[in-house]
Amino acid sequence: MHLSDEPDVRADGTEPDQVDVAVYSWVLEHHRLEPAAIAAELGLDPDSAAASVRRLTDLRLVYPDPQDPVAGHAVAPETAMARLAAPVEARIRRQQEELAKGQAQLAGFFPHYRRRGRAGAGEGVEVITSLEEVRAALDRASDNCRSEVLASQPGGGSRVPEAMEEALGRDRALLARGVRMRTLYHHTARFNGPSQAYVAAASPLGGEYRTVHDLFGRVIIFDRELAFVPTSDGSWGAVAVRQESLVAYLREIFEQSWSCARPFSAAIEDGLEQVSQEIDQTILRLLAAGLKDETIARRLGMSLRTARRHIADIMGQLDAESRFQAGVAATRSGLLGE
Repeated sequence: MHLSDEPDVRADGTEPDQVDVAVYSWVLEHHRLEPAAIAAELGLDPDSAAASVRRLTDLRLVYPDPQDPVAGHAVAPETAMARLAAPVEARIRRQQEELAKGQAQLAGFFPHYRRRGRAGAGEGVEVITSLEEVRAALDRASDNCRSEVLASQPGGGSRVPEAMEEALGRDRALLARGVRMRTLYHHTARFNGPSQAYVAAASPLGGEYRTVHDLFGRVIIFDRELAFVPTSDGSWGAVAVRQESLVAYLREIFEQSWSCARPFSAAIEDGLEQVSQEIDQTILRLLAAGLKDETIARRLGMSLRTARRHIADIMGQLDAESRFQAGVAATRSGLLGE
């Protein structure tokens, strides 16, 4: 029997190396663990045979006979699995015991934190200052959620594939439990490839997604009981709101925007020209209201550079030298409606 020195291994690593399979079968049949003899009989390079023996030994599939340096034994894969798992399971048990001990010690600090750590935040309101704590709080809320998640996610074109993939994993678990999920985005999210892919993947699972031009801000509400809003200092912190009236108020704001929003669709499906015209009309209204470029960009979920490019194009089309002139020209031409 002769084998090529090139192993036939699947890309995901689940298919055994064919050299290892042949060496394992040889040891199983001959009860010997001699790389030289294995190489000679199987037509392998001696180094390749020795490397295969080492791999099989690491996998606990073969082991030498302590009484005979030439003898060796091959065991069933089930036995090797048990031997391979034993030290790992022992480490896991030790780590679980250490974790339980640490959690028991930390539990004693909860009353002190509730009395002093939340001072000044108000009843039912908790300020979470670090990104790590925010993520942990959101994960706990997702795990405990029973019926509904509402989310307003501004910033239509800024999402990255990694973040969307992580969000899809959490949402898939929620939807699988029968939780209803509704999410609002800016219309500009329809130009964002990762956002399009995310909605296309989550919608068949039951997620509901709509877009609006002017979004009120970022909020996530779980089960009409707990809401998360960003801190006002622009940091990565968040404010967890459990006060019943505040949560109900935030939910009402969401519902008002949801009722006026449109189902999510890629911009090309709606027609790029139509979407661009709608964005320009919204910018005109905001310009007429006297809002600054930074505010307009934030309200529309686009970068400041993109917003200023739209504004310059609009003023050029209206032949206006100032925002006031642009507002007057837009009103006269009926672009602002009533």
